[in-house]
Amino acid sequence: MSLFDFLIMALPVVFLIGSVLIAVKAVSHGKSRKRTLLMQLASFGAVFAICMVCPFAASAATGDASAAAAGAEGMAYIGAAAATGLSCIGGGIAVGNAAPAAIGATSEDPKAFGKAIIFVALGEGIALYGMLISIMILSKIG
Repeated sequence: MSLFDFLIMALPVVFLIGSVLIAVKAVSHGKSRKRTLLMQLASFGAVFAICMVCPFAASAATGDASAAAAGAEGMAYIGAAAATGLSCIGGGIAVGNAAPAAIGATSEDPKAFGKAIIFVALGEGIALYGMLISIMILSKIG
C-alpha cells in the first residue's frame, strides 16, 4: 500500500474528527446546540457520500467487472445494516414513548395492563421487521 492510498483512506476519518473538534469548540463558545448538531449531520452525510461514490467511480473508470460485483455486494451489506439500524432506532423511539404511558395507565387502572402492553409490543415489532428485511437481503447475497 502506498502512502497516497493510506492518505485517501485516512481522509474521511480526519475530516470526521475535525468536525467533532469544531463542534465541541462551537458549543463551548456558546453556539446553538441545534445548529451544531445539524453541522455534524451534514459533515457525516458528506463523508458518507464521498465514501460511497469513490469506489463506484474507481470501478467504473477501470472497467473491472469483479470490482463492480464487489461494490454491489457491499451495497447489499449497507442496505441490510441500514434496515436493521433504522428500524431499531424507530422501535426504540416508539417503546420510549409507549412504555411510560403504559406504566402510567397501569398505575391508575391495573385492568389496562393488557391494552397498554400491546402498544409497547407494537413498537418492538418495528425492530423485528427491520431485522427480517436484513436477513432477506443477506440471504440473497450468499
